[in-house]
Amino acid sequence: MRLLIKNGRVIDPASNTDDTLDILIEKKEIIAIETKIDDESAKTIDASRMVVTPGFIDMHVHLREPGYEHKETIKTGALAAAKGGFTSIACMPNTSPINDNQNVTRFIVGEAKKSAVVNVLPIAAITIGENGEELTEMGELLSAGAVAFSDDGQPVAGSQIMRRALEYSRQFRTVIINHCEDKDLSAVGVMNEGALSYRLGMKGIPASSEEVMVARDLILAEKADAGIHLAHLSTRGSVELVRQAKARGVKVTAEVTPHHLVLDESLLENYDTLFKVNPPLRTRDDVLALQEGARDGTIDVIATDHAPHSPDEKAVEFDLAPFGINGLETSVALILDRLVHKKVLTLHRFVEMLATAPARILHLDKKGKIQINADADLTILSLNRNTVVDVDRFRSKSRNSPLHGWKLKGAVEMTIVGGRIVYP
Repeated sequence: MRLLIKNGRVIDPASNTDDTLDILIEKKEIIAIETKIDDESAKTIDASRMVVTPGFIDMHVHLREPGYEHKETIKTGALAAAKGGFTSIACMPNTSPINDNQNVTRFIVGEAKKSAVVNVLPIAAITIGENGEELTEMGELLSAGAVAFSDDGQPVAGSQIMRRALEYSRQFRTVIINHCEDKDLSAVGVMNEGALSYRLGMKGIPASSEEVMVARDLILAEKADAGIHLAHLSTRGSVELVRQAKARGVKVTAEVTPHHLVLDESLLENYDTLFKVNPPLRTRDDVLALQEGARDGTIDVIATDHAPHSPDEKAVEFDLAPFGINGLETSVALILDRLVHKKVLTLHRFVEMLATAPARILHLDKKGKIQINADADLTILSLNRNTVVDVDRFRSKSRNSPLHGWKLKGAVEMTIVGGRIVYP
């Protein structure tokens, strides 16, 4: 069946397009892009007054399966992604068992084919068991379907093994993604270290715990002449280190979460565990630095770090609650409302960070763009429709979002994957 999208404002940073166009889809690919297309055999979608973008790609998601299906499954995570406007999601390896071998990678790929409405892209572990001691078999994992490597949830603490991982990644045309945290410095901290943590009587995680690891990774990547992607930056110092490294020609890319771009540590005044994340929410000054880094290209990607937890896991004392925010279904509206409408980010930059850059970093050559023969993965947005976050209507299995009841301007109208409408 053919699908025809008419009269939408098409924004495609990959081709520098911002124009009212029609898009014709057949057999999972885009076959025509013109100012006017008529095709009576096609199912037609009128996208007037809407924005049509390449399908959004979330390159940092926790789907929890295998092992933690009470929090999320591949099926429910994919449903949440579709509702949130994401056509592809890359899932982190800290499952049980950890995705450090072909069997787990193939399981994820197989389950996704059976039950996922969006593209599910496994990220495999850098080290066996995420223990930081022995590298996984990168070539075998890539052949099984992995698209990148990370020990997310754990930093690769050993500099020698990180160096070797970077050298191997260059040979395999893949990317290493590091969770930048010095565990000796963050220790048992639960929120940003500073005046507020002292006043609240909570153990702090200093900015230096992130920045020390960012600096080390940049040095190793530069020496290895290899690409590295830095996950969930949260501090002004990290942004500046990346900015300087890019100016030197280091092959570094970086991501920031919607919650770190918008929320700050002041929201922890009431000890609400829904705001407990790792890295922690930082100061307002850090938030402004992250916004500037996103605006000027120092930070390449917005990724949700979707981390679902069951209600009873969060309904405990702050020190005991797990880190993480459920983000797939709220992130696009949050960024539109708080950053695009307030002119912190242009619409072009917003699309670039959610579609074009992730596709480039993960080497998804037919995604992240609206071009003939590209995959027919598209996100359709209404910039002015007001929504209210309601966790009881989430497609995710978990509800741990601190945004319940928030009124946001901007919404996902439709998500199309391989030419098939998967939301609504």
